[in-house]
Amino acid sequence: MKSKRVRAALTALVIAGSGVLVTGTAEAATTLQELVPQPVQIQARPDITFTLTAAAKIQLGPDTARKPAELLAGILRPSTGFALPIADGVTGEGIVLLNGADPKTGPEGYQLDVTPKQVVIRANTAAGHFNGVSTLRQLLPAKIEAKTKQAGPWTVPGASILDHPRYQHRGAMLDVSRHFFTPDQVKRYIDQIAAFKINYFHLHLSDDQGWRLEIKSWPELTKIGGSTEVGGRKGQLFYTQDQYKDLVAYAANRGITVIPEFDMPGHTNAAQASYAELNCDGKKRPLYTGTDVGFSSLCISKEITYKFIEDVVREVSAITPGPYFHIGGDEALSTPDADYVKFMNRVLPIVKKYGKTTTGWHEFIKTTKDTALVPQFWGTTRSEPNVAAAAQRGNKILMSPANRIYLDMKYNKNTKLGLDWAGLVEVKDAYSWNPGAYLSGVTETSIRGVEAPLWTETIRTSADIEYMAFPRLPVAAELGWSTAATHNWDRFAPRLGAQGPRWKIQGINFYASTQVPWKK
Repeated sequence: MKSKRVRAALTALVIAGSGVLVTGTAEAATTLQELVPQPVQIQARPDITFTLTAAAKIQLGPDTARKPAELLAGILRPSTGFALPIADGVTGEGIVLLNGADPKTGPEGYQLDVTPKQVVIRANTAAGHFNGVSTLRQLLPAKIEAKTKQAGPWTVPGASILDHPRYQHRGAMLDVSRHFFTPDQVKRYIDQIAAFKINYFHLHLSDDQGWRLEIKSWPELTKIGGSTEVGGRKGQLFYTQDQYKDLVAYAANRGITVIPEFDMPGHTNAAQASYAELNCDGKKRPLYTGTDVGFSSLCISKEITYKFIEDVVREVSAITPGPYFHIGGDEALSTPDADYVKFMNRVLPIVKKYGKTTTGWHEFIKTTKDTALVPQFWGTTRSEPNVAAAAQRGNKILMSPANRIYLDMKYNKNTKLGLDWAGLVEVKDAYSWNPGAYLSGVTETSIRGVEAPLWTETIRTSADIEYMAFPRLPVAAELGWSTAATHNWDRFAPRLGAQGPRWKIQGINFYASTQVPWKK
């Protein structure tokens, strides 16, 4: 056995070129290098280990938000079997959440310090504490994620971590319109993305194949438009407003803001099948259960169209605490350009009227010079003049290039799920781009963040969601959180591979890419 002096001689490790310094014992340094996303700064503490015991409490400092502590307790109690009460005030051993982190951590960063008796997470907001909790989960043994009692010990390597995100927006999108997913299935995905510091969940609630949220002033939207999906399955395939509010609250209790999307003026066949008056000829469209795009359009010239949109925006905004409303706007191939501009000139003020900021697929930004609005780039090229012009005016761009970060793209030609219109996207392909230097004319300072959309033309089950999202969803989280200087595939791949045992314990049906050295 190596003496303490010999082990201490192995205490310095610099991740070359990454801007991140990891110091400490070789063993601890290895453990600390398995974190995803990569923290800004890590310092291992030689010969210190914290062990969580049955006597431990989760302790809150003055005015510290309780929700992150409740989330942590809910994760730790089943696997440890410990009571882990949440207590106000700091006394004795356990996990401590305090306000007042280093100002450089900002509103979402945190400091995490491990001592023999406590793990202390300091943050300036609840968001920072949620992110610190995500890191602590990865510092504990993988079986901490189990839903049944496991054997300990529950040790955490000694360390001090200072961390904060590269971008303010790190998102995941789930399409529940092509195939419908129950509230419990959506919650399962929310839990999975929360583990990687994702802070926005974009819910695609309407499309040609289905209208998925109850609108009380237009009840046929769900009665008719919410009755089917791709492939023709029939049923009550929608959320009531109470179910939606529950999903929004569930996400918020994990540090995630929900962004609802109602696509318009195209991708609207489900609405047009529900109400004849939304069509220029006054006739209902047949329900659609295929996967083509670009054939539908609301009637731009009818005043009832804007009454419909205002009612939807009003009702949904009233039950959505988050600041954003996504209007879609993509692939409006059946809407002439002049009509598209006219439509957006009517719709954008409606969203603002109800206190929300418009976000949408990047096509819509050509119709406005409002720099508060957020275009979401989904293209497959490195140049998009309208987006570049918006960035130069001052808009912040959300990056979702389909050939890099669309989670529904096949990994390779043999992948049984997914599509390939944007290309085949293996894990390294999803990692190997820089959001801040990807689009011509769009620089780092113009990037709001990164979102990984998952469209569901071929996705029917939670296992399908997981297979396409993992491991690429954590890739998107890394690109959105960690500085560009840390991005190096050869160093990232082992960190990603270290997540494998956790996903197995959680029952996540991940794609075991041969590009990744999976930890046994």
